[in-house]
Amino acid sequence: MKRRKIWIVVLLLAAAVLLLLFFMPRENVPAPESRVILEHSFRTYIAPSCFEEADATNFLEESTLAKAQELEYPPHSSCTEEAFEGNRDSGFIRLMKELGVMEKESKDW
Repeated sequence: MKRRKIWIVVLLLAAAVLLLLFFMPRENVPAPESRVILEHSFRTYIAPSCFEEADATNFLEESTLAKAQELEYPPHSSCTEEAFEGNRDSGFIRLMKELGVMEKESKDW
């Protein structure tokens, strides 16, 4: 009987720790697989949501953020910089944004 109580306490503590971690904010960054448009004429990358205002040339390629960073391309504009800025959200907030309950800051990642 005593052994069972110990297991219940251990399981409750583990659940409490996991719940606490779910609500703690942490640094979030865009995934390396995030879509970008490489603007090879200017050697920059453009966020898809910023493409209309980018005044891009025809030397474009659809790629990933990882490839843009590998090529050492800087963001094309401040719009692209803001689109791929990190944030500090908890797991709960991230889940709410993915479910559409809360609005995402960036549509690009």
